[in-house]
Amino acid sequence: MTRRAVVTGASSGIGEATVRALRATGWDVVGVARRAQRLAALDAQAGSASFAADLTDEADVAALAAHVAATGPVHALVHIAGGARGADRVEDGTPADWRWMFEVNVLSAQLVTAALLPLLRASIEDGGHADTLYLTSTAAQTAYPGGAGYNAAKAGEAMLAHALRLELNGEPIRVTEVAPGMVYTEEFTLNRLGGDRAGADKVYQGVEQPLTASDVADVIAYALNAPGHVNLDLVTMRPVAQSAQHLLARGPLAPRAGA
Repeated sequence: MTRRAVVTGASSGIGEATVRALRATGWDVVGVARRAQRLAALDAQAGSASFAADLTDEADVAALAAHVAATGPVHALVHIAGGARGADRVEDGTPADWRWMFEVNVLSAQLVTAALLPLLRASIEDGGHADTLYLTSTAAQTAYPGGAGYNAAKAGEAMLAHALRLELNGEPIRVTEVAPGMVYTEEFTLNRLGGDRAGADKVYQGVEQPLTASDVADVIAYALNAPGHVNLDLVTMRPVAQSAQHLLARGPLAPRAGA
């Protein structure tokens, strides 16, 4: 049986790469994002089936659930949608930015999970399973100056996943969290810095091989394609150049002389 996944945040970056990775491993995929035109282009290239929705809007989420129910079973929810705004200190934080980060990272996860869980349960056959997977961040694990709003939002999403796993105990529904460190994508840092291209480029300057969207998508596909009794509770992944949230090598990686 061909399995079917709903992938949010599918119009760019890790979400788009995840749609492609799952399609390459035989999944049917419903890509979800706000930008219908970009979704249509992805569908034409990857053979996915898109649905445009704002996942912070209850009516849009209800429409998504109705669409999915009407068009076939769903075996996995892959929640990639999220984002960051600003790099302000706590005392300088903009309430609108913090509110937006909570809504797109935490509220959207709750709304889409609540809407699709009944459909995931309905897809499970004897001996089968369903999946929920949440893309968080190493920012959910370690605070850093200027990151408090995003730290808090991603930690909130991580706690949602942890609680959900406990609440689903006894059901064959896996709950996976993938937490990447530095990933270079076309939009994330640029959007976070309000379109400041020079500032966004500086974040990655000199870093040898930051993670790519495809790197993260490959791990997501691996987690979903693992045997049904195997749950990857938390996958933390970073580029080799990033040993910890605060420790980043800039420049070529090479063995130490004389070692």
